[in-house]
Formats: sequence, C-alpha cells, structure tokens
Amino acid sequence: MTQLTQKRKNALADLGLFYAAAVWGATFFMVKDALAGIHPVTMIAYRFLLAGLIMLGYLVVTRRSVLRGLGRSALLAVILWSLYISQTIGLGITTASNSGFITGLFVAFVPIFLRTIFRRKPTILEVVASVVSLIGLWILTGGMSHFNAGDGLTLIAAMTYALHLLFADKYIKEGADPYIISCQQFLLVGIFSLVTCLVLRLPFDIGSTRVAGTVIFLALFPTLSAFLIQMVAQRIRSPLRVSLIFALEPLFAAIFAWTLGGETFLLRGAVGGLFIAGALVISGLPSRPIQ
Repeated sequence: MTQLTQKRKNALADLGLFYAAAVWGATFFMVKDALAGIHPVTMIAYRFLLAGLIMLGYLVVTRRSVLRGLGRSALLAVILWSLYISQTIGLGITTASNSGFITGLFVAFVPIFLRTIFRRKPTILEVVASVVSLIGLWILTGGMSHFNAGDGLTLIAAMTYALHLLFADKYIKEGADPYIISCQQFLLVGIFSLVTCLVLRLPFDIGSTRVAGTVIFLALFPTLSAFLIQMVAQRIRSPLRVSLIFALEPLFAAIFAWTLGGETFLLRGAVGGLFIAGALVISGLPSRPIQ
C-alpha cells in the first residue's frame, strides 16, 4: 500500500468519524424531547431492534454468517447497553450541559483504560491531546454544577463509552467483520432492553407519531449508520484518535442548537471547539510512548 493510498484511507476514516460525531450531536436535543412520550428503556429497545433487523437482512442477502464471533459481540452489547441505559435515564434527570460534559469525560478514560486494562502505552502527545480536549469540553459545555443522581449515571456512561471504544478496537483489529459485529450488537442491545421492559413492566407505548418518527430516525442514523462507520474506521485509526474526534460531539450539539434549535450563539462554544480541534492536531504529531 502506497503512502498516498494510506493517507486517503485515513482521511476517509476520519471523515466517517466526524459524521458519526455530528449525527450523535444532532440527536441530543431530539432524545431529550422524545423522552416526554416514551420510556427511556423502551426507546433503546425499539431503536436498536430496528437497526439490528435491517442489518440482519443485509447479512442474509450477502450470505454472511450471522452467528460468527457472537461471544465478542455479547460483551460489546453488554457494555453498549449499560452505556445507553445510564446515559438516557441520566439525561432525563440532569441538565443538558452536565450530561454533555460528563459524557465527554470518556476522553480521559480512554488513555487510562488503555494503560491499565489493555497494557498499551499512549504517546506523550496523545495524553497531552486528551488533556487539551478535556479543557475544550469544559469551556464548551460550561463544566458541571450541582452533581446529582443523573450525573452519576452519566459518569457510568462515560466509562462504558471508553470501554466500548477500546474493546471494539481490539476485536476489529483482530479481524472481526464490522457488519456482523454491528448487527449482533444492535440485536442484543435491543433484546436486553426488551427483556428489561418485560421484567420491570415498563410501558411499550409511543406517545405520538412525532416520537415514533424520532425513534426511526435514531435507529437509521445515530445507531445503524454511525456505529457501523465507527467499526469500519477503527480498522485503521487508533482508539485515541477516534476518541478525540468523538469529543467533537458536544460541539456539533451546540452548532445544531444554535442553527436548528434557535439558541443564542455563545463565544465559549467556539473557543471550546477550537481547543478540541487543536487536540486532534496534537494527536497526529509524532511522539514517543510514555515509559
């Protein structure tokens, strides 16, 4: 593979990750609004089952083995289910700014887990980039105030976010098919959520056609397309690089709030975004691993 070809592949992977971060940022206010008409766990069940069934149809048509590597997908699904349950319920309790900042703390957990669990040493500049990104997140979201139960749940989401990214990186680089592992994850997260609804006797109602439309949108874009793109991109990009691009999610959320949501533009949002963008540049510079 020539150096030019590799650069193009890297650029395409980054572009796909930017898309995923943008889609997740765009849906932040949509989820908050839709929770008035559907239970959080029910929403997760519907969006992931729909995404999983679509992917299942694709695997059948392309004659891929649906059950291959199911054990790895089961672990990823447990982590992903924990992430969405804690984040979605937490979002209904805490403020949007607290949720955005605390979720962004996954950027700090990635190098920590990379070193302690996966025994891989990040480079000095990668750690510096993570710190710069966190400063940007603090400026962008306004930091955190009045810690409550929702914040605690969101902190769990941040930790599981980092774990999912790192385990997905491990399995994809070991040769797992991103389409199969995505399908299995989606279906398992949907089934886990469905069983939770049945056991806890949670309502399956969808409050309105608008909420139903939101669930379908969430299934197709931030679930199906964004997670699949993440899996494909992680074949060639480092987990720290991926985490820094995903740290742009609150910035995209702010941009969509300023444009589509009609909220007032805040200078701190732009400054915070510049810090996160600077962190991406820093992460790409050559550096030696931490000893």
